[in-house]
Amino acid sequence: MNEYITLGVLYFTSFFTLINPFGVMPVFMTMTAGLEDKERKKTAIKASLTAFITLVAFAFSGQIMFKFFGISVNSFRMVGGIIFFMVGWDMLQARLSKTKVSENEVKEYINDISITPLAIPMICGPGAITNAIVLMEDSKDLASKSILIGMIFLILLVTFLVLWGSARISKILGDTGNKILMRLMGLIVMVIAVEFFFSGLKPILQEIFPV
Repeated sequence: MNEYITLGVLYFTSFFTLINPFGVMPVFMTMTAGLEDKERKKTAIKASLTAFITLVAFAFSGQIMFKFFGISVNSFRMVGGIIFFMVGWDMLQARLSKTKVSENEVKEYINDISITPLAIPMICGPGAITNAIVLMEDSKDLASKSILIGMIFLILLVTFLVLWGSARISKILGDTGNKILMRLMGLIVMVIAVEFFFSGLKPILQEIFPV
């Protein structure tokens, strides 16, 4: 019993560190600045649910999918870095907060941002996907696998609650505060993007040019 509790804590902490709900929150706040509270909640639910389905799918079939399509985790990191950089650049220019969505476009807008970039790669990034694949391979019995799926669900539930609560923070900060926070986080997101890109590029270059 103690072994499974330790396993659960290990799974939870590793995913919490990699997903970092509080790091996703400023991006969510700025991208949903033009939405009502009800629509923000829908966006948070859809992003969290999409991330959960993606992580579980990769946990069970990640290696098979990667081999079938002939892609690597390093390539995934590079693409994630490019997406991060584009989002960070828009945040740095304070473009995201200027997005005004009409009532007719709300559903389409929610579908767009909840899947990309919020669910993938903001919440469910290369690190979280790789972690899910590795931990599933290390889980030898049904109980361990069940704990892993449970911890993925729990961390994404926490992520949803953090994103849902960000609406109140956004109201407190106001328009000026949101723009300042967005520019600061945009710079940080761009730095993270560069780290993601080169962490994927370096191993690929080492394979091409053995050192």
